[in-house]
Amino acid sequence: MAEKSTSEETLRNGADAEDDESNAITMVDVLKEENELEEDANAVLGGSDPQNCTYPQGYVRRQALYACTTCIPANSEQKQGGVCLACSYSCHEGHDLVELYTKRNFRCDCGNSLFGGNKCQLEPVKDINENNKYNQNFNGVYCTCHRPYPDSEDPVDDEMIQCIICEDWYHGRHLGTQKFIPSDYGEMICGSCMSQHSFLWNYAGLCLTKATEGTAETEVNVEMTPQKIAASESSETTSTACAPTTSAGAPNTSSPLKNNGETPSTQSNGVECTLSTFKPVEQHKGATFWPEGWRKQLCTCQKCLEKYEAEAVPYLTDLQDTVQFYEEQGKAKSANGQGNSQYDHAMRALSQLDRTAQIEALHGYNDMKERLKEYLQKFAENKKVVREEDIREFFSQMPRKRAHVELPSNCR
Repeated sequence: MAEKSTSEETLRNGADAEDDESNAITMVDVLKEENELEEDANAVLGGSDPQNCTYPQGYVRRQALYACTTCIPANSEQKQGGVCLACSYSCHEGHDLVELYTKRNFRCDCGNSLFGGNKCQLEPVKDINENNKYNQNFNGVYCTCHRPYPDSEDPVDDEMIQCIICEDWYHGRHLGTQKFIPSDYGEMICGSCMSQHSFLWNYAGLCLTKATEGTAETEVNVEMTPQKIAASESSETTSTACAPTTSAGAPNTSSPLKNNGETPSTQSNGVECTLSTFKPVEQHKGATFWPEGWRKQLCTCQKCLEKYEAEAVPYLTDLQDTVQFYEEQGKAKSANGQGNSQYDHAMRALSQLDRTAQIEALHGYNDMKERLKEYLQKFAENKKVVREEDIREFFSQMPRKRAHVELPSNCR
């Protein structure tokens, strides 16, 4: 820890010595940013297999997927297909791929009849997957605006949020919530899916919503202590999680919400229906935001389970269906190689350099950063996709000799 702290401080001091201090970026900043990107990638891809096609596993509970618009052009008359992580590497290198993030209960399509004569290199024999579900994302467009992401024609920097039912992605400003997005939500269900599955309104009292008192908008969380409520009264917006109520409207203190997330059960051969412990909320347009762990409150009696099955959403009661569970698996998998990230390797290397070498490394990075920015600008102007070989070409053209840097005498 001390070793890392020393190298970070040295590099920052070197950056402070620069004339353009306001524009300087330290190597540590770069490495930390890279580490964050690496952690994000591990969360999405860590739970997927990069070497083996997932087709033999059948319909995988959740996995990272891609659509190949080289093999199946977007908006073509034929049905779209999705390929697993391993196939994106082995069978579609150099192709135009649409990153779909993760989808549930999907079986890899790579190489089946949807792809014409392009056979899968990992699993050559594949049938059509009748149970796969597809949406507009497989054509590279998202949201109710049906636009690509990223969208070069959209000047608004907006967050994209995935609905847990249709699994489409939506711009925050297109969710119909007057731009209200609670910071502490766990999952989102779009307005269209709420309309299609009206039983969810029975549980909407669990949603995180904006509360209004007088003319001031405030946030209240029923689980907060009086001290926390007092401390948060000065904030402009918060989120509300309403407790289930009885038919008379009084709080039901014996409800599932107050029972540590456990729904009451009766006999071993049956489960008591808990739907009556929730007071239905008036339906409204727009998306709903649900707190982490809200699925534990869903009734699991036989009648309700049949309802979920009939509406093709039985996965809602499966706590391992969530993106959060999938990402935690990916992080845990990558944690087995803890200390072997590029950030860790780079920090160990930097700690072994003297002050002069560290400052020269900083100069070298800033020079490379500017050159790379100019190089990539050409691709942006021509609307070309940057391929792996383009990046390799850039670094192969970089001057091999290190530029001489005149250091202040006090740094020598």
